[in-house]
Amino acid sequence: MGHRDDLLEGAKRCLLAKGFVRTTARDIVKESGTNLASIGYHYGSKDALLAQAYVALVEETSDAFEGDVAGEPGSLERFRSVWASVVATMREPGSLWRLSMEIVVMGDQLPDVRDELARAQREGSRGFVALLRGVPEEDVTDATADTLGSFYSTLMLGLIAQWTFDPKTAPDADALTEGLRQVIEGAATASRAG
Repeated sequence: MGHRDDLLEGAKRCLLAKGFVRTTARDIVKESGTNLASIGYHYGSKDALLAQAYVALVEETSDAFEGDVAGEPGSLERFRSVWASVVATMREPGSLWRLSMEIVVMGDQLPDVRDELARAQREGSRGFVALLRGVPEEDVTDATADTLGSFYSTLMLGLIAQWTFDPKTAPDADALTEGLRQVIEGAATASRAG
């Protein structure tokens, strides 16, 4: 591994241990066995490195969502299966999703991090649509990523907030699926009445 990869791996470990705000460039250097100049050379800034490290952590965790997906694409069973995998990652000790809450709360103080993650958010939204619809990501249009994908991302952020705030009462996949079923039923009833 070269300095670039060493820095990324060190930054990932620092994020999980200390979060964004408390991680210093010196922490990353110590954890990665590199030097301060390497951060600027390879990533431009500590914040840019931390943003890329966070995206890499999310991508690694998101791979767990794709494990044993049950149900036909677009079905409530598939919705429940995917969200069960998502919730499982939130139950893990030291869940990386707490970092998301730190970004939300501190976003205006971390503009480089926020901007980098905003660019990655659309691709995350696209990934959710692809997974739930059972299609390749490249087949998900920008319009679909910006609507349906944004809906799933908003659901994810709300779920992260609830699991961070009070994991004892946060919804699980069954509760989310039942809520969606009720929304569908309500919409169908309203459509028939109108």
